Amino acid sequence: MGYLTGFMEFSRKDQKVRDPIERIKSWEEYVLRFDDKELKRQSSRCMDCGTPFCHTGAEWEGAYVGCPVNNFIPEWNELVSEENWQEALARLEETNNFPEFTGRVCPAPCEGSCTLAINDDPVTIKSIENEIIERGFENGWVQAKVPARRTGKRVAVVGSGPAGLAAADQLNELGHHVTVFERDDRPGGLLMYGIPNMKLEKETVDRRIKVMKESGIEFTCNTEVGADITREELNAAYDAVIMCTGAQNPRDIPLENRNSNGIHFAMDYLTAATKALETDPKDTPISAEGKNVIVIGGGDTGADCVATALRQNCKRVVQFGKHPASPEDRTDDNPWPEFPMTFKLDYGYKEGVNAQGEDPRKYEILTQRFEQDEQGQVKALHTLNVEKNYEKGKLVTKEIPGTEQVWEADLVLVAIGFTGPEHEVLEHFGLKTDERGRIWTVDGMKDYRTSEEGVYTAGDARRGQSLVVWAIREGQEVANQVHQYLKNETTKQIV
Repeated sequence: MGYLTGFMEFSRKDQKVRDPIERIKSWEEYVLRFDDKELKRQSSRCMDCGTPFCHTGAEWEGAYVGCPVNNFIPEWNELVSEENWQEALARLEETNNFPEFTGRVCPAPCEGSCTLAINDDPVTIKSIENEIIERGFENGWVQAKVPARRTGKRVAVVGSGPAGLAAADQLNELGHHVTVFERDDRPGGLLMYGIPNMKLEKETVDRRIKVMKESGIEFTCNTEVGADITREELNAAYDAVIMCTGAQNPRDIPLENRNSNGIHFAMDYLTAATKALETDPKDTPISAEGKNVIVIGGGDTGADCVATALRQNCKRVVQFGKHPASPEDRTDDNPWPEFPMTFKLDYGYKEGVNAQGEDPRKYEILTQRFEQDEQGQVKALHTLNVEKNYEKGKLVTKEIPGTEQVWEADLVLVAIGFTGPEHEVLEHFGLKTDERGRIWTVDGMKDYRTSEEGVYTAGDARRGQSLVVWAIREGQEVANQVHQYLKNETTKQIV
């Protein structure tokens, strides 16, 4: 390494962030960039391990370890410590199609598996990764990759989220003609409308789409497969189809008065808020302004709802989770190098603490029913506290009598996950699904072939709701499998 004792001499420092009270007044990204001196220090903390678990991306005793796209982390850390940014970018691009996305929104399983994390704070891998790609764009090093020759094969990718984009990028580089179909008005899938601007500004997505278009990839937006274009038309025009539609079928909460006005799925709320930023943030059909907001569900989507509601000047926002708070330190059943399931104060919660004086999260709470007024508008939630215990090796949730509470609510956002891909497009293609509602593949999780010849799938549609970095890996792997299929298939007549 460029500085062999860096991990002993320098402590971890995270990127600075804008003040929580100030940043909820805007929709700009809240994370600030490192200066050159700090980047050199932080990258020099990498130990150049004999066995770097950070980039393994392997499954270990039922848990996934390290970076799913197998980034060459020690190598580009050394290059950054030597200030060789262009070569660091070259190494990063060998494994990751979109480091500007993972460098912003990935929870960094690589850092959880960093060897230094055994008894110290891990290397700031995610921040360094993001800085490499940002310098690449600023210096003009990120260039379109136009193939020297085309194979004549044509591939349709349905869905332009991270899995679809990665598959398209890989197949285009291999010389195939690729068209990406997106039903929304702009490419990017959840990157565009599912992740708020304060985590991922949309100019960053547009910038990457521009490079992909210059590389020869076609994007067809405002086009819903099964409605605007049929399976038969795709089969006639393309040699293979890849379904990257995501897992956008939301899990509902079927309780009394669920149909009250003011109860919405979280993704509908976030999408509306992001789209409104193109014109006027207040011009959104679902607004939290002046309202008591309750978010049901304790995951990242719920955290994004909290942060969005604060920016819309809500009266108060509370987030319910049925699980207990995570422990401060790793437990015995969550050892290194697994991803650490420990307590974190995410960006939205820090903002809530500063704006409201307390963490918006309420733990071990179960919603019992909704209450509505005479006009059918939700006005309250009735809840009960619960506790979780292991009984005969199984985790059992028990309600605690006498803990009933009533919470005032004008806007309720349901963020309890997804049940799989939307069924309409799957039925149109005649695709089989598995017991979890995911698109069925020939050899389970080892394959990307669906029940229909020449139709493949990747990303959340295949594996279920997951991380952006896993979607990118799935896109890479399905592209390799489709490439092998195309090598053995006669080109169809183009219509």
